[in-house]
Amino acid sequence: MGMPIADRLAKKRVLLEWLRYQAAVAEREIRDLEALDTEKRRRREVARRERGWVVSAPRTIEGHPVLHRGACGLRAHCGVGELLDLDGVMGAVEEYPGLETCAVCAPWGSLGIHKPADCPAPPSEVEFP
Repeated sequence: MGMPIADRLAKKRVLLEWLRYQAAVAEREIRDLEALDTEKRRRREVARRERGWVVSAPRTIEGHPVLHRGACGLRAHCGVGELLDLDGVMGAVEEYPGLETCAVCAPWGSLGIHKPADCPAPPSEVEFP
């Protein structure tokens, strides 16, 4: 003879609750892993922008293009350009002889060159009379 129906029913209910718990745990782990994956991709993109440079269009007719670091905040206000690597920057220097550098993000430091002489000093370096 088998187990009484009431006992089998109780066991199935316990099994169902355990399966629901396991499903909730698996769903939570999936959400956590998806969040980690999204954050990892975001950090990769930020690092990629940090390693790159952007040439923005001149803001005036008489102006010159401006070189920014890839993550420069001013870049958004100057128009979005293509993210360049070092070879791209060298090509931009050849293409635009009047290329200026952004005084805010200081791209010359990431290029390994000295600050251009015509670049204005940041506020901390300005001497007051």
